Amino acid sequence: MQFVSWGFLLFLIATIAVYYIVPKKVRYIWLLAASLGFYYLVSGKLLIFLLLVTVITYVAGLLMGKNRKVVLISAVVLDVLLLGYFKYAGFILDIVNDIRGVADADRVALGIIVPVGISFYIFQSIGYIADCYKEKISPEKNYLKVALFISFFATVTSGPIERAGNMLPQYSDPKDFSYDRMRDGLLMMLWGFFQKIVIADRLAIMVNTVYSSYEEYKGTVLFLTAIFYTMEIYCDFAGYSNIAIGAAKIMGIDIMQNFKQPYLADSVAAFWRKWHISLSSWLKDYIYIPLGGNRKGYVRKLINICIVFAISGLWHGAAWTFVVWGLLHGLYQVLGIVLKTVRDALVKACKIDRESFSHKLIKIAVTFMLVNIGWIFFRAPDFNCALYFIKNMWTLTPAVLFDGTLFGLGLVAADVRLMLISIAVLIVVDILNEKGILVRDVITKQSLWLRWVIYIAAVVFVVTCGVWGPGYDAASFIYQNF
Repeated sequence: MQFVSWGFLLFLIATIAVYYIVPKKVRYIWLLAASLGFYYLVSGKLLIFLLLVTVITYVAGLLMGKNRKVVLISAVVLDVLLLGYFKYAGFILDIVNDIRGVADADRVALGIIVPVGISFYIFQSIGYIADCYKEKISPEKNYLKVALFISFFATVTSGPIERAGNMLPQYSDPKDFSYDRMRDGLLMMLWGFFQKIVIADRLAIMVNTVYSSYEEYKGTVLFLTAIFYTMEIYCDFAGYSNIAIGAAKIMGIDIMQNFKQPYLADSVAAFWRKWHISLSSWLKDYIYIPLGGNRKGYVRKLINICIVFAISGLWHGAAWTFVVWGLLHGLYQVLGIVLKTVRDALVKACKIDRESFSHKLIKIAVTFMLVNIGWIFFRAPDFNCALYFIKNMWTLTPAVLFDGTLFGLGLVAADVRLMLISIAVLIVVDILNEKGILVRDVITKQSLWLRWVIYIAAVVFVVTCGVWGPGYDAASFIYQNF
């Protein structure tokens, strides 16, 4: 069952209705039952592995005593082995076959089906165990609450990767129904659906069309395809996060924000403070800092950054293209640190005002292009494709924008125009959010009749434009595959 489906909306309505009917003290039990049911509908019998992880997490928490380090290492190893089997067994076998020189025709596929969202709930499990070890939280003695933390339907398939310190207290002390929270949650969900089915799914059609036969294209088409994928993955994943956060908010549950206008970042380091915040903060707290962070010298700091981003790349997918994507972001940050003195000297020598609009705009544009190049490796099926894009995408011919070429990439003219207008709306909203102007709050402050006109018009627009044309196919979310 996908978030973008009538089935999910019916499931959500039923879940919320029963949630507020049953007594507060048993709401977490109902929410756990609904979450396990949701995951079963998404992943079938692979639910057993989710349950296995909840048992490992719960038992490890309870066993945190004199042998704390042994328990920590044992539980984390079990989690990592489980994740490694499903996600990386095939990748490791390919590496072994490459070393042995086995021909492609003689290789045997393992045929392992990866449980949906396993990367996300494994990381939540490890975070819980580590927090118990560090005594940031007390081990939860109620197994059902730990199970709910791991399997909560809003986050189990694609995050955000939550912390037990935030979620467990909310399960123990549920909030009363609030009209304001319901309204804000529904508006967040509506914005998420807009990002997903109006923008991302249309962009996906054009991107997939070009990538499926990329050698037939050059110049502007490749450049625009790279840009389109950069926007697609943002709208797809931010759309999911907004739907998840909004759905939880209706039930009085606060999930951490996962995106803060990442493409308005003025450095790659700033980008990672705005993009997939739950993952980047998780990597910082549970990988970077335990490795020594910046406490063990300048060189060690740079090495730790590269290690963290290599892990980030491998977490996203079992392929060398993902590893290169991660290392590329690590390299960006290392170069940013190493060249800081040079940059400062140039700024001083050229008397550049770092607070000027033009300087900030240039930094944002450069950061966007660096991130955009990285996404090529993320999306490309292999290095040949990625290198072809990078080599051939710079010969720009503006005429392509006006000669109808864009209408031959899988979408009809009306769909392309709708997509471009919607992206413009997205950019304006992100700029306003960056300036502290939350569009949702602006709408809710209007008079009653105007608010409802806007609400109804927005719903009609998203439903109509989401279903109309080839842009809608209820495609799964990109990050659900990770």
